[in-house]
Amino acid sequence: MSINGDRLDGVSATTLWTLRNRAEEARRPDALIDDPWAVRLYEAIYYDYDRFGRPSQTHPLRTLALDREIRDYLAAHPNATVVALGEGLQTTYWRLRNPDIDWLSVDLPAVTRLREAVLPDEPRVTTLAMSALDRAWLDRVDPANGVFVSAEGLFMYLERAEVMSLIADCAGRFPGGRLFFDSIPKWFSARTVRGRLRLSDRYTAPPMPFGFTPAEAARLPREIPGVAGVRDLPLPLGRGIWMSRSARAAMNLPGVRELRPMLTSLSFG
Repeated sequence: MSINGDRLDGVSATTLWTLRNRAEEARRPDALIDDPWAVRLYEAIYYDYDRFGRPSQTHPLRTLALDREIRDYLAAHPNATVVALGEGLQTTYWRLRNPDIDWLSVDLPAVTRLREAVLPDEPRVTTLAMSALDRAWLDRVDPANGVFVSAEGLFMYLERAEVMSLIADCAGRFPGGRLFFDSIPKWFSARTVRGRLRLSDRYTAPPMPFGFTPAEAARLPREIPGVAGVRDLPLPLGRGIWMSRSARAAMNLPGVRELRPMLTSLSFG
C-alpha cells in the first residue's frame, strides 16, 4: 500500500529529495551504492518526486562517505553507539549490516512517524521524535563505549550559533567520539536564503543559512573545547565529472577551496 509523502513539508520534505537520489542511484545497473531499503521506501511512498528535478549523484556519494566513516569508527570501537541527528529517511543502519549496533535516530515527529510506517522495527534502534537541537537526546546516549554522531544533511538548515553550540555540547559529552557533518559554501547558502535554488518549476529548496569553509573548519579545535581534530573528507568517486580526479584537484586549489562544499569529520578529545 502506498503511503502519501505529502505529510512532510518545509525542511522535512528534503528527506524525500535525498531518498529519491539514493534510490534512483541504487536502481541503476552500474549503481555506486547498494541500498535496497532506499528503493523500497521510494516505491512505497507516493510523492511527486519529479519536482526535485533530475537525480544527482551528490546525495548517494555523501552517504557512501558517511558509511565509510562509521565503519572506520566501529572498527576501533565495536560497541559504540551511533546517533543519527535529523536522520530523515536515511537507511544507513541497514546498509551497514551490523545488527549489534546501538542506534539512536533523532528527527521531528512528522518524519519519525513516516519512518516507523515504512521501516522495520529493530530491537537495537531507538527513535526519538524531537529536534536535534533539543538536548534531551544527549541524556539517552551512553558514552562508555564510544559515540559516533552523524548530522548528514542537517547543519545547513540551522543557524551558525546553533551549529557551534551543538558541536560544543557533543564534544563535551562524548570524549573519544566522532562527528560527521556536511556543509555548503557561503555563496550557495546565500543563494538559498534568497530563494534562488529552484530545482524545478514546482520546487524551490528551503533556505540553508549555515555556510562553512575548510578554513573555518580547521579552526574548530582552537575555538571549541573538546574538539581534538578535524578532517576534510573527500567525496567518493562517482561517474562522469564525479570520477574526474583532475576536477577534484582543481577544487582544492587556493581561492577555489573555500568555495566548494565539504564533508567534515571531527574527533573529540
